[in-house]
Amino acid sequence: MKKVVVSEKAPAAVGCYSHAIEAGNMIFTSGQLPVNAETGKMPEGPAAQAKQSLDNLKYVLEAAGSEMNNVVKTTVLIQNIEDFAAINEVYGTYFEEPFPARSCFEVANLPLGALVEIEAVAVK
Repeated sequence: MKKVVVSEKAPAAVGCYSHAIEAGNMIFTSGQLPVNAETGKMPEGPAAQAKQSLDNLKYVLEAAGSEMNNVVKTTVLIQNIEDFAAINEVYGTYFEEPFPARSCFEVANLPLGALVEIEAVAVK
């Protein structure tokens, strides 16, 4: 059985998808763009965008009854791999050891012109 997860604190979806899906004790989030739900705007720069994406991810996990420390895997999409160090520095402040597994890819474009998008798999 699957359950849709929606967070009022995270920005609305920009397509045909849910914030997350809960299946058993697993939570699968959609990619979280760095959009501030209150303003509808993205902050400037890769570090600020990473922070907003991770805040949005945190809000979605909280709506599912989970938290960042329950994340087992993330996928980080970056428009420019040269921004990796700045993004990684912010990323490291959201997780504690043992850190989740992670994949990171440079991509040609992200929705809304974002510099970063982050998705996760977590346990409840």
